[in-house]
Amino acid sequence: MALWFVCLVLPLWGFAAMVGELHENEVFAFDAPILHALHAIATPTLDVFAVLMTKLGYLWGVVPLDAGVLLWLAWRRRFCDGLFFGVAVAGSAALNVVAKNYFARARPDLWLSLAPETTYSFPSGHAMGSATLGVALIFLCWRTRWRWQMLVVAVGFVLLVGLSRIYLGVHYPSDILAGWTAAIAWVFAMHALASREGGDP
Repeated sequence: MALWFVCLVLPLWGFAAMVGELHENEVFAFDAPILHALHAIATPTLDVFAVLMTKLGYLWGVVPLDAGVLLWLAWRRRFCDGLFFGVAVAGSAALNVVAKNYFARARPDLWLSLAPETTYSFPSGHAMGSATLGVALIFLCWRTRWRWQMLVVAVGFVLLVGLSRIYLGVHYPSDILAGWTAAIAWVFAMHALASREGGDP
């Protein structure tokens, strides 16, 4: 029950709370201060690192890893795990597109970004995609000796991707939180469904 609360109920509650606030006001008190705080520490080195992390958080990292993990699971004939992973990743991407177009939140416009975006902002696709990959890999590794290493690497990667998007000024912190909470809830629900269908306790 604790796992269900932490991985499903709490993230869904957090996402719903942000959606409600977005509908009412579209302003979160913590968004602008965090954006300005990160922008204030900007340096050329951090600029390069943030751009690298934001690229790894999608086209250079997450997308190839998604495809690689799916192919590896198919090669190992782990079809139930492959179905879980494929549905988790594809479903998360589809949900993100639908949500972005439904909420149609404009991007932050506080300074000229090094990596400008033209799509809608809420929830963050980078945050949702990286968190989906990370949480799914944690589930896949949980019964192996690699679970704690995967937990540390996945959480670190997801945090750095999210921070890079805020640092670059292309997402509000609330966009990142929404992407994380939606991803956690979605992946947990898909894993619970796959475990039930596969006969796991």
